[in-house]
Amino acid sequence: MPLRKEEYIDRLVDKKIDEYLTIFGAVSIEGPKWCGKTWASLNHANSVVFLDEEESKEKAKLSLDLILNEEKPELIDEWNLIPEVWDAVRRECDETTKKGNYILTCSTKLTDEEQKEKIHHSGAGRIGKIQMHTMSLYESGDSTGKVSIQDMLNNNLKNELNNKITLDALANLIIRGGWPSNIKTPEDKIGIIPKSYIEAILEKDIHDDKKRDKNKMLMLLKSLARNEATIASKRTLLNDIEQYENEDELIESRSTIDDYLNVLNRLHIIQDQIAYSENYRSPARMGKSVKRHFTDPSLACACLDLTKDKLINDLRTFGFMFEALVERDLRIYMDYLNGKLYHFRDNVTGLEADSIIEFNDGEYAIIEIKLGYNEVENAKKNLKNIYTNMVKKPKFMCIIVGFTDIIAKDPETGIYIVPITALKP
Repeated sequence: MPLRKEEYIDRLVDKKIDEYLTIFGAVSIEGPKWCGKTWASLNHANSVVFLDEEESKEKAKLSLDLILNEEKPELIDEWNLIPEVWDAVRRECDETTKKGNYILTCSTKLTDEEQKEKIHHSGAGRIGKIQMHTMSLYESGDSTGKVSIQDMLNNNLKNELNNKITLDALANLIIRGGWPSNIKTPEDKIGIIPKSYIEAILEKDIHDDKKRDKNKMLMLLKSLARNEATIASKRTLLNDIEQYENEDELIESRSTIDDYLNVLNRLHIIQDQIAYSENYRSPARMGKSVKRHFTDPSLACACLDLTKDKLINDLRTFGFMFEALVERDLRIYMDYLNGKLYHFRDNVTGLEADSIIEFNDGEYAIIEIKLGYNEVENAKKNLKNIYTNMVKKPKFMCIIVGFTDIIAKDPETGIYIVPITALKP
């Protein structure tokens, strides 16, 4: 019987876990700490071994047979603490035709050295990999779900009104983030969990394979937060740190930046939104740089000590953080739909789109993200300009807005206008 927690809130990823357990011998779920990997896995497992418990870890060190013998599906939580688990699970899956034997969870990717030394097989065909995120607004109950991406894809959207949202409430959704343990936290305390997350990273997690400078990592985190949802090169990050920090020792080399960004990626603290390069008339002009994001916009707010009032009094920063919120949700929704999330930029004309979502059949849509409804007209003009330069036309174009209750299809352009608090996959 699955070990479902009574307080568990159903997640979009549950569907993929169920599906993969019927296809693969084992499933590996990766994602940031506190995003709900363990609880989601318990919802599908009949037994569990927690490798962050000393007794279980010692058993595994003596013999992996001592932990790989529970009722299936068996959850091995934080398997990366004993990397040899991966090959052992792969061998177990090789020896049986039965599917869905193990669920592996991991909050920290192995270093390249650990991969080479302790993992001898990729697990391809035996272990299906799933990326998990924090909760989207639809999962947390903050989106009505009146509009689905699939509705727009199939031209089924109906003009109607959504529930009204205030700027205060929208700011709180960004600061709170999608952490399951923060969803029901009182409004005046929603910033505590993201801040404690950053503190834990700096005190312990960044030193997983070697000692790193806590102050330098904090500088980098602040720079990433100031450049949230932008195409910020490593040189931009270095210059930004020099501009804002007065420490005696600054991050001065690209190698240090590379190392620190690498560990943040392995910890699932940051993730890149790569550039879209298909279907454009002049591919040579396409920007290739990534757009940088924190896994959850609440972490960027925590790094900059942003509050609801600070966001409302700085609408430019509010806009970037809102864009990050929307693109977090789009990433989750496109994972659910087996699609991908990109950004777009033409380096010659400067034409750009906040997001391009691509479906598994190659069809795609172009999306602009705007905090206020007053920005919709300019967004429509931009989308029309990009549309004319696309060889293969998008299935639809959409403007996702923060502060509005209007759900509509523009009669002149066919562009959808959708509040983020109405969206679902």
